[in-house]
Amino acid sequence: MNRQVRTRETAAFETGEPAAFDVTGLVVRYGKVTAVQGVSVSSPPGRITALLGPNGAGKSSLLGVLSTAARPDAGTVRIFGYEVREAPMEARRRLGLVFQERTLDKELSVERNLWFHARLFGMKRADARARIDRMLCLLDLEDRRRQPVEELSGGLARRVEIARALLHRPGLLILDEPTNGLDPTARSAVWADLLRLRDELGVTVLYSTHYMDEAEFADEIVILRRGRVVRQGSAVRLKGSLESSRIVVACADGEAAARQLRAAGFDPLAEPGGLAVHCTDPESRVADVVRALDVPALTLSVRHPSMNDVYLAAAGEERAMVP
Repeated sequence: MNRQVRTRETAAFETGEPAAFDVTGLVVRYGKVTAVQGVSVSSPPGRITALLGPNGAGKSSLLGVLSTAARPDAGTVRIFGYEVREAPMEARRRLGLVFQERTLDKELSVERNLWFHARLFGMKRADARARIDRMLCLLDLEDRRRQPVEELSGGLARRVEIARALLHRPGLLILDEPTNGLDPTARSAVWADLLRLRDELGVTVLYSTHYMDEAEFADEIVILRRGRVVRQGSAVRLKGSLESSRIVVACADGEAAARQLRAAGFDPLAEPGGLAVHCTDPESRVADVVRALDVPALTLSVRHPSMNDVYLAAAGEERAMVP
């Protein structure tokens, strides 16, 4: 899925370079509560990783340590090779952060917000000016340059926050619920921006989300529950692991259809909406199912696993493991 295009800004990402982030055996505690329990995740440069899970799963705690805002109780966390406890400033310079809460100065213009960030990072004036122009152009904000942030929509304000986070050329962009509170159009625009940043600049992206459809934008999905990784992989791999592709038969006489399907060698299962015939390649078996049936008002549909199916399966497996 990674369609990274090499540019001057990605030229440094050569084979053998340290991972963009590398978390090993991470433990985070708050008093007697263990929020993260032995989590290990990593990403090479130029990939997008999604953290998916319910409230309290440990997503924010993991991001807090990766952003150097919190210290781990055990384990190691490295950003481009820099351990966050031993070299926090080196790690921080390689990070761009976009928080769930809005952190822009609403009374300042878009451009002044970016200038303030550039000064915080000690950027030279000429470099900051060029970089601000570059980010405003890349994120289609040039005509908003002098507009006060308080006049922007939620989607445009989020775009400014992304521009600000990338101003000092970080290799890793971390976002906590980046589209929370945005309408569908604004959500779509934010994701178009993030995918373009990966493809054109080679930026590594790590984000948390509650939206199943947003998880599918990632090259790698990490599902957390109760502070542990319960499933991990690409969307295709995770959905494929369920083996729940099926042909769904809806008709006026379900009992007769079930008998006919069993007589033809199928094993139909009742589910909401009809009878399900599970098979690895349902498109190739539709004709066989049709030939087996002689019932009125027949309709068939092919269904494949969704990320929601993956998420629910992971939740069910976890409940089964809890004594």
